[in-house]
Amino acid sequence: MDPLAAYQLNMTRRRFFGAAGSTIGAGIGSVALASLLGGGVRRAAGEPPAVAPARVAKAKRVIYMHMEGAPSQLDLFDYKPRLHERFNEELPDSIRQGQRLTGMTSGQKRFPVAPSIFKFDRYENNAEGAYLSELIPHTARMAKELCIVRSMHTSAINHEPGITFFQTGSEQPGRPSFGSWMSYGLGSENKDLPAFVVLITQGFGNMQALSARFWGSGFLPSEHQGCKLRSAGDPVLFLKDPAGVDRADRRRMLDMVDQLNQREGERSLDPEVKARIAQSEMAFRMQMSVPQLTDFSDERPETLESYGPDVRTPGTFAANCLLARRLAERGVRFIQLYMRGWDAHNNLPKEMRLQAKAVDQPQAALIADLKQRGMLDDTLILWAGEFGRTVYSQGMLTADNYGRDHHPRCFSLFMAGGGVKPGVVVGETDDFSYNITQTPIDVHDLHATMLHLLGIDHTALTYRHQGRDYRLTDVFGNVRPELLA
Repeated sequence: MDPLAAYQLNMTRRRFFGAAGSTIGAGIGSVALASLLGGGVRRAAGEPPAVAPARVAKAKRVIYMHMEGAPSQLDLFDYKPRLHERFNEELPDSIRQGQRLTGMTSGQKRFPVAPSIFKFDRYENNAEGAYLSELIPHTARMAKELCIVRSMHTSAINHEPGITFFQTGSEQPGRPSFGSWMSYGLGSENKDLPAFVVLITQGFGNMQALSARFWGSGFLPSEHQGCKLRSAGDPVLFLKDPAGVDRADRRRMLDMVDQLNQREGERSLDPEVKARIAQSEMAFRMQMSVPQLTDFSDERPETLESYGPDVRTPGTFAANCLLARRLAERGVRFIQLYMRGWDAHNNLPKEMRLQAKAVDQPQAALIADLKQRGMLDDTLILWAGEFGRTVYSQGMLTADNYGRDHHPRCFSLFMAGGGVKPGVVVGETDDFSYNITQTPIDVHDLHATMLHLLGIDHTALTYRHQGRDYRLTDVFGNVRPELLA
């Protein structure tokens, strides 16, 4: 049945005027009516929307590794050997061009150039011979699978809006996250697990706050929000039955609660009631699926070894990378890994060594593991922070120590699998890794391209909320052919 016809069939005269009366009285009845006939009532809970395909989908799922705090592109991906000749020189005004600064460096009297102290090399299996840092040797050996983008830029200069922008396509809180859009647009491939799962690792450097709204569903039905798996105790809170309650008891209780919710849904026509029913049923099924998911005893010893020595420690990046592969195998659409601790305003060399060591081997093993299982071709991998770091040192600069402030004008990330062009470097920056000189790509372009690879026209994946059609890319975004295989 047409969604509008179904809605009108369930709409009573009293309910209509009760819901619309206050806003009509305020003089915006037409907006209220549009809201009543749109939003969550456009589709039933769990039913994917009619989305115009952009092309045959190359990817079925996304694994997004977000390096929270913004890793330094100068110390990982963007090799600038001539900077050593400029050690401690003042950053030229012609390069800085009056760029706004954060409150952490706006009061500095000098902006001394800080070359990376780390060695770079052309590693084996590197199709374009790209120089990569000694900090990530395992990742560098997978370079033939990577699409390294050195010309990303963003509008946000601070962490909270920067992460929000990368996750939701807007610097303002309250919009659905990328994973929620995917859940809404593509639905789930596994009825026993959520379509969108979040895994978090505590890092070794300065850690920014990590808000649950980064994986929230915003104005989409709440069934599409990310489900965070915890590393200590029960992976999901309140999933276990209390003492004295067996599975049959839980089933009878859920049936009773579902009946009450069905009545409330018929009375209120609130789409969140249907979402609540769906979430309760999902939790019941997860009682069986989650313990199997988090039990690594069925993994081969050589697989565990490939992810590194921390793989058996819950919550480590190694354990979460292996969990990500297991989730991908089980049909989870969007798997979000957060690695905290990349905000190196000072003492960068020490913090970067610890951070890179924690992620390098596991993320390389994840790519290799997916490829070996024939899953890399339809799994889209993204590795990114929220912005980059400055070439000038924040605070004191010495021969072996420096810090870097936030830098939105240019930064690096990599992608792999899922229809991405492998073994290439896209974009270039100037000699200071300060301004983009070739192929600028913004966050909306990245989102549009990722949706394209998932078979979705980014302009067609919309949701009506408060009288307006919203989308992940807002009114921006272009699919970038430079990133496509």
